[in-house]
Amino acid sequence: MDIGMLFLPAMILVFYLFFIRPQMREQKELREIQNNLKKGQMIVTNGGIHGKVVHVDENQSWVKIDVGNTQLKVEKSSITGQPGKDDNKGK
Repeated sequence: MDIGMLFLPAMILVFYLFFIRPQMREQKELREIQNNLKKGQMIVTNGGIHGKVVHVDENQSWVKIDVGNTQLKVEKSSITGQPGKDDNKGK
């Protein structure tokens, strides 16, 4: 058997294990966060806005930010996580 024939499948396996699989896991976690939003939950949007969920609709949610009584209507797809959840990532 030629070593070159083993190199390509090994590279594909490494690429899958280190790049594709972790990215799929992160996308699944993000979908779970977006689909399981609850009133009172703290969130972070992709614009960096931190707030508390006040109301949840099918595709949108109302988020209260810490400026008086200001509420923003945001798409669920723009919610990227929860504050403090990713603090230890990469350490």
